[in-house]
Amino acid sequence: MSKKISRRLQELTKKVEERPYQPLEALNLLKETATAKFPESAEAHIRLGIDPKYTDQQLRTTVALPKGTGQTVRVAVIARGEKVNEATSAGADLAGSEELIAEIQQGRMDFDKLIATPDMMPQVAKLGKLLGPRGLMPSPKGGTVTFDLGQAINEFKAGKLEFRADRTGIVHVMFGKAAFPTEDLLVNLKALQESIDRNRPSGAKGRYWRSVYVTSTMGPSIEVDISALRDLKLTDIA
Repeated sequence: MSKKISRRLQELTKKVEERPYQPLEALNLLKETATAKFPESAEAHIRLGIDPKYTDQQLRTTVALPKGTGQTVRVAVIARGEKVNEATSAGADLAGSEELIAEIQQGRMDFDKLIATPDMMPQVAKLGKLLGPRGLMPSPKGGTVTFDLGQAINEFKAGKLEFRADRTGIVHVMFGKAAFPTEDLLVNLKALQESIDRNRPSGAKGRYWRSVYVTSTMGPSIEVDISALRDLKLTDIA
């Protein structure tokens, strides 16, 4: 059965031409088509020329969005001894050791990001089946396994995001709120593009960037000119 498209989305889709837009033009259109009755997010969907079933073609990394995410991020930390106090002092919403692991096992999930110190990872590993499907399992590549708790907590609360390519080689990232000024969205999108280029998997062959689309949560997809985005300098953004 085909999914019924709402009249609102049908009307909005008419505003989008089937062509790659200049980055600023695309983001202005994203804002114009964000007409839902709640604050919509701005999303990027990027198809890369990689096959993640091969280990040397997987992409999993982080990006620090200069203008933030527009969301309040609740950070939990699993550590031991003085590191628990250090995490609390640095602004962690939740911090503990074995007792926090037990609470998570029993279903406690009132956090958006979980950071663990390396010495706690053998015990955190038993949470894999619970945390993995939710994208919450700490990992060194994601910057969530570290002894430098203060820096990690501050970065994630300020707008650092972890992202990965799905099994089809597409990256899905929320890069702000549709209500952000267009220039702020552009700064964040540029930071995302630079992170993807910087972390290009060693096994990626041929054309790396295949397509970039931006959309608001409930809006139509808008294609972005990849070359224009990659050629853009942050100093060009007013």
